[in-house]
Amino acid sequence: MQKWLVKYVMLWVFFIPGLVNAASLEKSVFEKTLGNGLKVIVKEDHRAPVLVQQIWYHVGSMDEITGTTGIAHVLEHMMFKGTKSVPPGEFSRRIAAAGGRENAFTSYDYTAYFQQLHKDKLELAMKLESDRMHNLVLSDAEFAKEIQVVMEERRMRTDDEPHALLSEQLMAMAYQEHPYHHPIIGWMNDLKTLTAADARNWYQRWYTPNNATLVVAGDVKASEVFALAQRYYGKIPSRALPSRKNYIEPKQLGSKRFIVKAPAELPLLVMAYQAPTLRDPQKDTIPYALEVLGGVLDGNQSARLNKTLVREKQVASNVGAGYDSTARGPSLFTIEGTPSAGVSVAALEAALREQIAILVRDGISPEELARVKAQVTANEVYKLDSVFYQAMQLGQMESIGLKHQDIPVMLEKIQAVTAQQVQDVARDFLKDDNLIVGVLDPQALTGKPKRNTGGDTHVR
Repeated sequence: MQKWLVKYVMLWVFFIPGLVNAASLEKSVFEKTLGNGLKVIVKEDHRAPVLVQQIWYHVGSMDEITGTTGIAHVLEHMMFKGTKSVPPGEFSRRIAAAGGRENAFTSYDYTAYFQQLHKDKLELAMKLESDRMHNLVLSDAEFAKEIQVVMEERRMRTDDEPHALLSEQLMAMAYQEHPYHHPIIGWMNDLKTLTAADARNWYQRWYTPNNATLVVAGDVKASEVFALAQRYYGKIPSRALPSRKNYIEPKQLGSKRFIVKAPAELPLLVMAYQAPTLRDPQKDTIPYALEVLGGVLDGNQSARLNKTLVREKQVASNVGAGYDSTARGPSLFTIEGTPSAGVSVAALEAALREQIAILVRDGISPEELARVKAQVTANEVYKLDSVFYQAMQLGQMESIGLKHQDIPVMLEKIQAVTAQQVQDVARDFLKDDNLIVGVLDPQALTGKPKRNTGGDTHVR
């Protein structure tokens, strides 16, 4: 099935008086928890006669164990293979016949399914989605066919993609104990030995209303959504959930380095630093400062890395930085780049280190801080035009252990970040003891055409 590209990002909405009012945004969000434990969140947005339904299961690849990696994503595929009353492929056919679009995505932290439809088709979406929450048919024959699709997807999207291989090895190197060590799509050896019984076990353990959040956003009335949710989801029985372990990654005791040799046209350097994620939106300060630091280094043509290393010194053809502040587990602050022709990877690393040293020594100016906040604010305000991403924000928050009510607090905190805090986190986290350096060493291209399976989206 065709999958959409859905980036795993926390969709920040920054507050500027007169432009976006966090409190008023919250007034259009309603929630109710059904008797079986399913939380239902409704975001009313009446600008267009459309809606999105998303069901978020609070389980992802980080809940897998060695030997069955990839099962969360495999089950995502199997969720389209039919129920007791809906034959394989019929779910997608009915949504398409109604003029809608549907898909799914698996991450380290959660698995989500969604439909985008005209506002009159919510009942259809709820009927179909609630049916597969508890009536999925997981036949050995369908599993045997679909696991081949997943293995081909791994070959195409990871084994044949040098940047994906580098990212996979980065995660495996960065995390010794935490299950982020394993790729979302799974290790190939595990995929080869997975069975339909593994999928059935995963489904029975985790796919229950008390382990899910239903988000509906768009031209809807909350009271009507709650009534429909009670009708279609409310009668599904809950089940006791397995106990979850709290994985704490051991402190890194020095820098790590690795090289990936793969057919590619150009080398690539990635420098990743161990970093925390948001746990207490009210009391935490570090994740907010790291978010701003990411904007100082990357984000637009005026950001430090692009301005200095690409346009002025021309030691890199492209360069960027990234950090996820919201996740169930820890995070990485990453800086990566491709050296310009005639420039070595070592020279690019030295140039990146120089920029970090300058930031740690001199900090950032008030003007630079204001520019970054304004840039991010503008970008995220525009995202409010998308009903889909409004729902994404709510679903992600609930699925990683935060609450949508935390959003106003986060808006205020990000605006309160100071230049000194940015300088402090650069000094405290962008240091060698936290560092993993990965290099893509390009090998001769084979000229073999790439496979195309359609695939699906993997998000963090």
